Amino acid sequence: MRRRFRPPQAGLTLVEMMVALAIGLAVVLSAARLLGLANGAYAAQMESAALDDAGRNALELVGRAVRLAAYADPMQLDLSAPVDGLPARLAGLDARSLGGTTAGIAVPLAAVANGSDVLAVRFPGAGTASGDGSVVDCAGFTVAAGEEGWSIFYVAKNGDGEPELRCKYRGAGNWSADAVVSGVDSFQVLYGLDTDTPRDGAANRYVNADAIRALDAALPAGLPPQEFNRRTHWKRVVSVRVGLLLHGARPTRQDHESREYQLFGPLHAAGAAKSDVGTVLREDALPDKLRRRERRLFSTTVALPAEAP
Repeated sequence: MRRRFRPPQAGLTLVEMMVALAIGLAVVLSAARLLGLANGAYAAQMESAALDDAGRNALELVGRAVRLAAYADPMQLDLSAPVDGLPARLAGLDARSLGGTTAGIAVPLAAVANGSDVLAVRFPGAGTASGDGSVVDCAGFTVAAGEEGWSIFYVAKNGDGEPELRCKYRGAGNWSADAVVSGVDSFQVLYGLDTDTPRDGAANRYVNADAIRALDAALPAGLPPQEFNRRTHWKRVVSVRVGLLLHGARPTRQDHESREYQLFGPLHAAGAAKSDVGTVLREDALPDKLRRRERRLFSTTVALPAEAP
């Protein structure tokens, strides 16, 4: 019997082609998913690194400015000596903002970014008439001997509506302000008061600017300016505690967990935080577009002598 010749198979059946397409599609989708996860992890890592650098630089700048408020030799500081009648070198506002061109902190504005505070430092210059560079304000400009420098930190929104920490300073003829870091959720300040008599240079409690103003309001009415400057509780500030919460520029977090940030720790959060807006912040209270941002909390405590001249 003769066998019928069958030519070799030259293509795929419809079923085989559909199976191959399904497998290939699954591989492509898996690869795309892995690529998306890798890109998301890389973006989150980049945002995290940028936040770390920005936060450390901001706190370093604030700390350097605050230390200028104690521009005196601590080894020669006599805590038992009478306090002078000059205005205090430190000042602040609770849950306020400022304009960039107004003088000092005399014209406060409504708070920006969850009740962020204002921290103001004034300090004397040093060196020759043009300055020797040993004393600079928060913008890096030299303050010469015989001049009074200012470094003021506050939060305001930029042209894109993004809250940013700004450095305000007094130039040769006017006031100006520069951005320090953007993406600010909250900037909070507490002041360590030495309430002992005689003073020992150690903080007994930490309060906000409103509490210090309330203590000053309880002083006898009608005090002459020099006497008020001697007795103001701003002259009893021996340390400054700063909390700064920053968020990234874009949503990169994969989780949807709502986190709580306590800028000054659980003890403050359980007590004064209810009356100190912005020291405790929950992500579920933020706008939707901000909830999936990378966030970093930075804090520092700057010590200074109990009495600044």
